[in-house]
Amino acid sequence: MPPRRKLNEFERGRAVAWFQDGVPKREVARRLHVSISVIVRMVQRFPATGRVQERRRPGRPKKTIPREDRLIERLALQTRTASSSIIRKQLRVATNTNISQQTIRNRLHGFSLRFRRPAVRPRLTPAHRAARRAFCRRHVRWTRQQWSQVLFSDESRFTLNHNDDRLRVWRRQGERYIDTTVQEKVAFGGGSVIVWGAFSLHHRTPLFHVQGNLTGLRYRDEMLRPLAVPTLQQMGPQAVYHDDNARPHRARVVNDFLQHSGVNRMEWPACSPDLNPIENLWDELDRKVRSNHPLPRDVQHLYQELQAECQVHHPGQLYEDSLPRVPEQPGRLHALLIFWEHLNAMSCDFNDFVKLNFDTYTL
Repeated sequence: MPPRRKLNEFERGRAVAWFQDGVPKREVARRLHVSISVIVRMVQRFPATGRVQERRRPGRPKKTIPREDRLIERLALQTRTASSSIIRKQLRVATNTNISQQTIRNRLHGFSLRFRRPAVRPRLTPAHRAARRAFCRRHVRWTRQQWSQVLFSDESRFTLNHNDDRLRVWRRQGERYIDTTVQEKVAFGGGSVIVWGAFSLHHRTPLFHVQGNLTGLRYRDEMLRPLAVPTLQQMGPQAVYHDDNARPHRARVVNDFLQHSGVNRMEWPACSPDLNPIENLWDELDRKVRSNHPLPRDVQHLYQELQAECQVHHPGQLYEDSLPRVPEQPGRLHALLIFWEHLNAMSCDFNDFVKLNFDTYTL
């Protein structure tokens, strides 16, 4: 049975006002989404007390006073990584109040604070942030047609075995270490394969297995010349090529080759994988391969599985879902600009960004 809905003071006042205006009790209950018995008790109690506040309930008093509750919140916000055990000790030193770790967690939950894994992002310097903002301003009003002319490319590493933080298992108490609820770990992922690929809304290149160290010469001769440039030619004269700022991608031989081939190259801000929709494609490809049974048994089999999934999985819909959008449809670029403007206007911290209802990308 779901918990009963609790009316706040404003809603109780509205209920009494509606009843005094002649609204039937059943209609008042329907408007407030509560049972009629709640309204009956309220209107019966109001003439005697003249108040809509809840009556004081008996029970064990709280072990902390409001001042200590605020101190618990402040300690958690000052050191975001502090566990409930550490906060408990700090509270005992400051106020001589001895409470359990569960009480600490309960108080923090009351302030809407939850102990969660931190989001991970690249380290961004002021120059990185400025470049990202400039990129967003230049491209935030691009249309779907303009973005469809961009061929996104990147490399990605896939491992035979890896620890996925998103994995969860259903288990009972005492089942933590049974075989069906344990995730096995192999040193260095048990082997890996690095692949390169590129895709746009309507075009894609085959996956290329990158073996050994990637250099500018190899990037030009093994990926750009046989794979990327022919795809760009199929896309037409308005096609734009995207790659990140890895050293092999920015080698002089690569720059000269692309310029000589007449390739339009997109200027890309450093440390910005969150803006690249190909990262979503790699993630989806990894999920597809790991959902197959049996799982790849070796690196060669893993590469074959990646190729097979890439052939049957058309990236167009994924591209649409992750495409940077115009301001009327808030996407990645617009969310970044809104975050930056909100920081300047409100002098707020990252917590205020959560209220904007955008994806939490960082400037």
